[in-house]
Amino acid sequence: MSQSITIGFIGLGLLGSAMARRLKRSGFNVHGHDLDPAKTGALAEDGIKPASSITELAQRCDWLMSCVTATPSIEALADEVRAAVAAGQRCQARGWIDFSTTDLARTRELAADLPVSTGITFIDAPVSGGPGAADQGELAIMVGCEATRFDADIAPLLTSLGRVTRMGEAGAGQATKLVNQALVLSNYCVIAEAVRLGQKLGIEVERIPAALATGHAGSNLLPVLVERMAADDFEPRGYARQVLKDLEMLNKEAANLHLPMPMAGQALNLFRMLVANGDSERDGAAVITLLSR
Repeated sequence: MSQSITIGFIGLGLLGSAMARRLKRSGFNVHGHDLDPAKTGALAEDGIKPASSITELAQRCDWLMSCVTATPSIEALADEVRAAVAAGQRCQARGWIDFSTTDLARTRELAADLPVSTGITFIDAPVSGGPGAADQGELAIMVGCEATRFDADIAPLLTSLGRVTRMGEAGAGQATKLVNQALVLSNYCVIAEAVRLGQKLGIEVERIPAALATGHAGSNLLPVLVERMAADDFEPRGYARQVLKDLEMLNKEAANLHLPMPMAGQALNLFRMLVANGDSERDGAAVITLLSR
């Protein structure tokens, strides 16, 4: 199936480029677009064909996929497709799968509007795992769409990227991603505290993940973050500013639900401090730098 399907991938940052490469290696025909032409050009050697706009992708690709940093970016892309359809340009794309972490309410609105205004079905499928997991096809992919559409199209398209789970109707993917972020991003701060505690106590903190792996403290995240924090390695695999953006969205949804989330709130405060300190372009693991040695 993959050899006959053409995918237009929008957003070729750290995660998006890894996903696009994985799809190409899995046999899909992949075209790519990013606001930064250098990012598009960098993938040409991997066989990913450059496109100048999302309109161009919609006209020549069977499926659109996107991985961008914020809700306004998705809204701008949707406006571009609407304008093209209004001008009489034919869109070949029958669906748009968005891997971004974006506003829940706007996701549901786009899922309701785009099939009517453009003929393109909009499906939320946020992911967790980062560029390394994307490269290995080990992402966790949380999907919101109709059950019949999931079985017929979405699951077969995304299987090469990782574990694909339908969580419900439109918006359910983003809702699940909020749960994911409450767990993961609060854990960034807890692991930072634990690493600093180990350092203060004089143990070799690099051994913590192996020592605790089979106990209740073991997790997928523990070895990844302990290694980075112990080595002061804050080269971005994801950016602190993106962590902050997700925590702000989580805080907004919790407020709408009148739901107290004290642990996530503390994580929000710490990442606000980290970004205010000028560390927005470092990896989220840099939150440990807020804790004294």
